[in-house]
Amino acid sequence: MLVSFRWLTSYVDVEASPNEVADRLTMAGLEVEGVEDRYPHLKKVIAVRITDVAKHPRADRLMLCRCHDGSGEYKVVCGAPNVRPGIVVPLVLPGAVLPSGVKVGEAVIRGEKSEGMLTSEKELGLGDDESGLMILPEDTNLGIPLDKALSIEDTILEISITPNRGDCLSIIGIAREVSAVFGVPLKYPEISLVETGPNIADVTKVDIKDPDKCHRYAARVIFDVTIGPSPSWMRDRLESAGIRSINNVVDVTNYVLLEMGQPLHAFDYDLLSEHRIVVKCAEEGQRFRTLDGQDRTLYSDTLLICDGAGPVAIGGVMGGENSEINPDTRRVLLESAWFNPSSIRRTSKKLRMTTEASYRFERGIDPEGVITALDRAAQLILQTAGGILAKGRIDEYPRPFVRPVLTLRVDRTNSYLGTSFSRDEMKRALQQLNMDVSDLDNGDFKVIPPTYRQDITREVDLTEEIARILGYDLIPTGHPRTVMIAHDRNEHLQLREKLKNLLKGLGCRELVTYSFISKASLERLGFTPSDVRMRPVELLNPLSEEQAVMRTSLVPGLLSTIRYNLDRENKNLRLFELSKVFLPHAGEKLPDERYHLVVGLVGKRYPIELYDAGNLDYSDIKGIAEEILGFFRLSRGVKYKRDDLPPYMDKGFSASIFVKDIFVGAVGRVHPTILERFDIEEPVWLLELDFDELFELKGPEVRFQPLPKYPFVARDLAVIADEGFPVQSVIDFLYELNNPLLERVEIFDIFRGKPVGMGKKSVGYRLIYRDKTRSLTDEEVNKIHAEVAEQVVSRFGLQLR
Repeated sequence: MLVSFRWLTSYVDVEASPNEVADRLTMAGLEVEGVEDRYPHLKKVIAVRITDVAKHPRADRLMLCRCHDGSGEYKVVCGAPNVRPGIVVPLVLPGAVLPSGVKVGEAVIRGEKSEGMLTSEKELGLGDDESGLMILPEDTNLGIPLDKALSIEDTILEISITPNRGDCLSIIGIAREVSAVFGVPLKYPEISLVETGPNIADVTKVDIKDPDKCHRYAARVIFDVTIGPSPSWMRDRLESAGIRSINNVVDVTNYVLLEMGQPLHAFDYDLLSEHRIVVKCAEEGQRFRTLDGQDRTLYSDTLLICDGAGPVAIGGVMGGENSEINPDTRRVLLESAWFNPSSIRRTSKKLRMTTEASYRFERGIDPEGVITALDRAAQLILQTAGGILAKGRIDEYPRPFVRPVLTLRVDRTNSYLGTSFSRDEMKRALQQLNMDVSDLDNGDFKVIPPTYRQDITREVDLTEEIARILGYDLIPTGHPRTVMIAHDRNEHLQLREKLKNLLKGLGCRELVTYSFISKASLERLGFTPSDVRMRPVELLNPLSEEQAVMRTSLVPGLLSTIRYNLDRENKNLRLFELSKVFLPHAGEKLPDERYHLVVGLVGKRYPIELYDAGNLDYSDIKGIAEEILGFFRLSRGVKYKRDDLPPYMDKGFSASIFVKDIFVGAVGRVHPTILERFDIEEPVWLLELDFDELFELKGPEVRFQPLPKYPFVARDLAVIADEGFPVQSVIDFLYELNNPLLERVEIFDIFRGKPVGMGKKSVGYRLIYRDKTRSLTDEEVNKIHAEVAEQVVSRFGLQLR
């Protein structure tokens, strides 16, 4: 918020510099972000008197002027039509930079030296007249900076107002703070009205249909106004706050908004159908054109200000084009109201309209300041536009504001702040903030905040106000005494971090994607409508359709990231993400948050062509799966099956992973149809695991075991099976036998060719036998191995080779 220091000090007489005021306000909780001279360019502009004017010898339209500043003379070339001897004018000295960006320097114009520049008021940023030189009053002091000579020296304070301090969004609001901080009285503007028109009840009426959204609506009517420019003092104050002057009536509403923080609106009374106001909500989809010429589509909770025929303004946000003040306006209906902050905030966000009015209504204005601001605006309109004021005012107030009554405990306040403030100091601080303070029998205070301080609702708010006004610097610095207790080890977190490090060691890079995705991306994965993953939690106000639901799978984010990289010629990828998915839980309002892991491989096994070993394939992604399962100490009891594959996996190159007959994930190739939906042309090898499930199934901690004393004995088992036979099933079966002498089983060969026949394959298994207490003999091993082989052949119907 921009605050003119000159305007501010017209309400509070403080003997302090702008910088001192800025420092005190900042320490009181109102951060002053900047302190700037309003007219820095006028420091090199002085008032001079033109003593002589002569024609330029080589230019018909230029004059040679001699100017005197009281102590010295300047020669200036000038072409203004109103230049003449004896007038006092501003002279821009060399080195000055005008608001337009023009840098003034000494120059030679048609052979004549010019020691500066005589200017118009528009060139100096002091008005709109550019027809000639700015002529100053005869008694203007010569030779001093122009802002000082004209007594317009001013400093602009840029103050950051926190959302809870809507009462400070005005000059008087800031003046109240300065008054409290410096302990000086506050001077409110005097308001005096002469009502000579008809009774207002005879010319208009107000009907509030939705009192929950409009707690108070007041109005006055002024007849026979004359629309024209505002006086210079008003234009100057508006411009100091960055608001452009429009006309005297509209400027008054903006002026009172800045002065008192109360948004107002002026309607052309003759453009209001039936000359009455109705406050009600819009119909869903209703259209309305606002002052900025934009057609708005309204919602059923949008509050409208209507006349007898239809809407004339969006309540608390912006007026309508159909009732605005124009040059032909002669009668004005002036509005001052209190609208529900939540309603205005909702309307502003939905319509994407933020105005000076909505900004203040959203933060809460003073419900008891509605009438004061209305009368102040009526007074200024009569002063600047003339007219006749109707007798009385309309004041519909269906929801009167009730001031909270709070109790302040003195001892608790000092305990909370760590101070030893006296009762009198606390009472004085609160009274400086215009709070009603009375003593209680137990030594505490009963406090009633003013109506403009709607942020004060609790005792702790009063405590904060005392600290602000008495000074944060009086609160002693201390160090808290705490007992440091280490949290129990979070094994889940530690395993997640260790797993990430493992994957990084395997050459994968971690990615982090948004938890919000589009529902269409889930549909592209091929889930059926009945799948729980197709019922994601939907966001009420999504940033876009691409982030409309909470993800139920990490796969869309992974595939989108792969496509993004492939589009940028990054074709060799090893990516993983370990994060949460949000699965709807039957009968529960909140989703079930589970950690999942996805790994995606694309491109070549080695990106350097010199070591090219071909493209990544199933063995690479399955190898990563085996490393992860080993990390969880689940090498035994893992089964790879073709059952229960997710719909986005290619059944010919994928497998579901089961641990102890519990589904934990899938590994393999993403189906080409799914890749096409994501605009991916390269094969993608995918591993998806339920981290939380693996965490629950993890094996026991690895403990040291002494090296075996006795040697192992190896025997090979070669069988002929159909081409589609899953070779892992034999390994799983052998481990399920729980033979105490069988230590390990591994595949050492798979052969296809003429000796085994078409559609067949030969699989060689190596079985490792060992007894921890003695050496095994060949006879013992041969007997055990023969029994094992017979069981395998019988179980699977295989042929020994």
